[in-house]
Amino acid sequence: MVIPKFNLEAEINEGIDEATLNQYIGHFPQSGINCGNIALAAHNRGYKVNYFSRIKELTSGDEIIYRVNGVEQKYIVYENSIIQDTDVYVIENTKEDIITLITCVENKPQLRRCIKGRKIIN
Repeated sequence: MVIPKFNLEAEINEGIDEATLNQYIGHFPQSGINCGNIALAAHNRGYKVNYFSRIKELTSGDEIIYRVNGVEQKYIVYENSIIQDTDVYVIENTKEDIITLITCVENKPQLRRCIKGRKIIN
């Protein structure tokens, strides 16, 4: 995955368990891989690897590049919001091809930052 706005380039691995997030951006297994809602999570501070430390800076129009199985897909951010940690609907599959990035909110353990982007059709 690449986020050009702040020069992030990181590998994605399946799962959102602690071992995965300590090394990679994690893919929610119940979400899409190539289409639908591709949901990803990563740490933002306090760990050796904090890939999502700057996603709060993303605004509408910023680009997210997602690479899987040798295919590159581009997404444009349309939402940057704060949700409850129980708002699991954000990772449910969708008919629309979107990407969802999730991380914790500093000093608010019950909240999550949620970034959504729509796929650009080339």
